[in-house]
Amino acid sequence: MGPADLKAAFDVYQRATTNFETKPVRVAMNALFDDTATVHMCAPFGDLTGPDAFFKTCLAPLAEAMPDLERRDMIVLAGTTPEGQDWVGCMGNYMGTFLAPFLDIPPTGHLTHMRYHEFYRLEDGHVTEAQIIWDIPELMMQAGAWPMAPQLGKFLCTPAPMTQDGLTASGDGQVTMDHVIAMLTDLCRHPAEGGPEVMKLSQYWHPRFNWYGPAGIGTSRGIAGFRHWHQIPFLRAMPDRKLDAMGDLASHWVAEGDYVCETGWPNMRLTITHDGWMGIAPAGTEITMRSLDFWRMEDGLIRENWVLVDLIDVYAQIGVDVFARLREFNKARNLAPITMANGL
Repeated sequence: MGPADLKAAFDVYQRATTNFETKPVRVAMNALFDDTATVHMCAPFGDLTGPDAFFKTCLAPLAEAMPDLERRDMIVLAGTTPEGQDWVGCMGNYMGTFLAPFLDIPPTGHLTHMRYHEFYRLEDGHVTEAQIIWDIPELMMQAGAWPMAPQLGKFLCTPAPMTQDGLTASGDGQVTMDHVIAMLTDLCRHPAEGGPEVMKLSQYWHPRFNWYGPAGIGTSRGIAGFRHWHQIPFLRAMPDRKLDAMGDLASHWVAEGDYVCETGWPNMRLTITHDGWMGIAPAGTEITMRSLDFWRMEDGLIRENWVLVDLIDVYAQIGVDVFARLREFNKARNLAPITMANGL
């Protein structure tokens, strides 16, 4: 299937979830998903099988917490990977009024946003596999219920591409893909092959690029911001990082025009050492990391990069239960649903 056909197959589900109502969403899911589809969900959900499990375990509780839930796609890319698989990748925000607890996160009564990166593999027009990260820590931060270390980058509601063309991307994306893969290859040369200069950041990144990281890491601006608020702490703690094609690691790449996206479950292996990372103690434990990414190029350089990492899973691998800490911090708060009259 070509990119347009893949997006068309996904369109009914997109339209049903834009203004979320249970019946049309269930109908769309049953039409799109294979009954035995494997849904790889971020922590704490884990792997699920079939659309029914995905709806009951993930989407229904989110809709109960936000009764006016809506899904806002900002980037949708589709195509065939170099390995011959058909994928659709989506980046956007779930938004709604947070009126009831979700995963023991206290409701706020306010409009709330949660970024998602969702990747779907299609065979014969049906989803057979999904790899999904929801930025659940983003909800914790908005609820004032943060159970992890403070982030270094800036917190904000992640925006759509500056060019506002994330839903209409098309065309040959091979140049974009080659550029990003070359960037990642050089990124991994430091520190084993030399100092920071071997990463050649200015060769790949626009001087005003935005790096939209997950809640817990945060957003940064430009090479200086990227290095100070993300890269230096990350590389100091985990200099042995390995990407792609390392044993059980594998990434899937799709590119259209100036956009490219990558999904892997997992796609990185590292060891937390030295003085630790983001308040995580240097346990010396090898971990894997799930990172689902989107890039947009402009004038031959990367201008925007949307990154979601399953941070709750990272904490879990070294024995820290983020949700147990959340409950400890917030046990004295009222977790009852919020009822709001219409103001008349």
